[in-house]
Amino acid sequence: MDFSFQCTYCHEVHEGSPSFGFTAPDPYVALSEEQKQSIASLTDDLCVIRYENGTVDRFVRAVLEVPIHGIDRPFLWGIWVSASEQSFDRYVATFDDPIEGDGFFGWISNRIPEYPVESMRSGDVYIQIGQQRPKVLLHQPKQEIDQLFIDQQQGIPVDRAQFLTEKLLHKL
Repeated sequence: MDFSFQCTYCHEVHEGSPSFGFTAPDPYVALSEEQKQSIASLTDDLCVIRYENGTVDRFVRAVLEVPIHGIDRPFLWGIWVSASEQSFDRYVATFDDPIEGDGFFGWISNRIPEYPVESMRSGDVYIQIGQQRPKVLLHQPKQEIDQLFIDQQQGIPVDRAQFLTEKLLHKL
């Protein structure tokens, strides 16, 4: 079944499973415009920040799927995840000919609206074939309850998907 609903705010019918994304990882967004030009590079799929102290942060754009009960396609979050130098280099080297099932550990590098947490989220990043972005499966946190982890594991009801979509579309 396809996802659609009549919005309680604009009264339009929205069709298709929701998809919301971030244009960059949060550490890149936090940089000044001068720093973005001098120490960082950002493409649609990759981001590298080379700090003056010699450390380098590498990020890959990925998707985090949350199933919607009774709906064929999931709620999608387009997020950025950190990657080690080795994982990043392997991902870049195999970008045009990916190895399905290959993957790496990453830290979620965006704060996701409506899903606050005190600590950073981690997950496994799984490479996809066919020009698809990698998929992220969250790790269960040890110190706190993470509703996003629960929702990814158990799915969300249609009314929760509608609530999230309305809040994000109308920036409530």
